[in-house]
Amino acid sequence: MSHPGSSRWTRIIKEITGIVAGVVIVAASLNLFLIPHQLAAGGISGLGIVLYYYIGLPVGLTILIANLPLFLAAYFILGKKVVINSLLGTLLLPIAVEVFSFLPSLVEEDILLASVYGGLTMGTGLGLVFYSRGSTGGTALSSLLLHRLTGISTGQGLIGSDILIIASGALVFGLEPAMYAALSLFISSRIVDVFQEGLGQVKVALIVSEKHEQLTRKIFDELDRGVTYLEGRGGYTGKSRELVLCAVTRLQVAYLKNIVYETDPQAFIILGSATEVLGEGFKGVYRK
Repeated sequence: MSHPGSSRWTRIIKEITGIVAGVVIVAASLNLFLIPHQLAAGGISGLGIVLYYYIGLPVGLTILIANLPLFLAAYFILGKKVVINSLLGTLLLPIAVEVFSFLPSLVEEDILLASVYGGLTMGTGLGLVFYSRGSTGGTALSSLLLHRLTGISTGQGLIGSDILIIASGALVFGLEPAMYAALSLFISSRIVDVFQEGLGQVKVALIVSEKHEQLTRKIFDELDRGVTYLEGRGGYTGKSRELVLCAVTRLQVAYLKNIVYETDPQAFIILGSATEVLGEGFKGVYRK
């Protein structure tokens, strides 16, 4: 039987490796496809591309400068755990972007091809980072802050931030590059969804665990999500038990699975996609 401490360190090493590999892929995507073709496809990196061509500020430096106030705000508003989870990816990304700036553009003239493959590689890198319970900061962090301060859902915050950055790209580069940037953003978002095990923006988890009360407290404290208890009974044992039903965003799936694993390795999880979730923390319920 393996020692619990060794399995914990194995998981940490795997997560760090995944975050580093994902950041490298993101940096390569920016330098190979997006930056050369002026594709400001959302996120702080998209803002960096706009400022790079407008005032000559390096993309990596923009990413670093923009993330500093977000980190400070997140530390005081969201807590140090959120900052710690985002620290490695956020600090490594601007360095990696500049380190790999020597890479030549793989597509010289075809901006459509650049937007498609830029989206594919960007989504692969970000998906790997999120899957490893990491983050690259930026608009993902700002959407969490907006949710805490205003009640706007994280999905709406992400979409709103990306729309503003693509719009700024349209002002600087013109409408056509902005349209290709939007295509690239759409593709990268779909790839991130695949990494998060499904195509829906919201995931619904049904958890069977003897430690449902401990799980509930951790979900409240670490994910700021509510849960619902359902009464169930084992088909084989006939034993009654509480089932935990919880809805989370795609960016929180890896965190939820880790909470369940750390609390009760024997737990049973059913994870699916929801077409739409209405209510607190997600979209509002609109009455006609």
